[in-house]
Amino acid sequence: MTTASQAPAPATAPEAAATAQYLTFALGGEAFGIGIMAVKEIIEFGNVTEVPMMPPSIRGVINLRGAVVPVLDLAARFGRAPAVPGRRTCIVIVELAAPDGPQVTGVIVDAVSAVLDIPAAEIEPAPAFGTRIHGDYIAGMGKVNGGFVILLDVAQVLVLDDAPEPAAPAALAA
Repeated sequence: MTTASQAPAPATAPEAAATAQYLTFALGGEAFGIGIMAVKEIIEFGNVTEVPMMPPSIRGVINLRGAVVPVLDLAARFGRAPAVPGRRTCIVIVELAAPDGPQVTGVIVDAVSAVLDIPAAEIEPAPAFGTRIHGDYIAGMGKVNGGFVILLDVAQVLVLDDAPEPAAPAALAA
């Protein structure tokens, strides 16, 4: 005779491990997602202080409760025209582990959509072609409601080693 205490537990642990949560957002009419574990908070766009001689993808810095946080223009990072702030534009604050401590960066997006649970079985590898962004920035393509969400590798997107250096002023070039 089997009692409720002897019945096998439902198989929820493997299912939970096979599903990840992503914050989804719009940028230039496309849907993107980043792993929710990298997201620290979402704030309203505003008060970005420009910093001279920065690459075009660095919009400036913000004061986040006394901390200076760089702000990345994701559209410019992807080789598009810089983002034009609108009513729903916001800054997603992401935090990644780095050798010298946590790296906190703000990322400008057109609008935050939702947090989605995407099963690992519904994530396809990044395509070799067909996207307008650098392939290293894409962790995969999440299949959601008959469409795709471009899942970003935030660590790769935030690496600025390959960002073009600002052009030297004409006065210094002569």
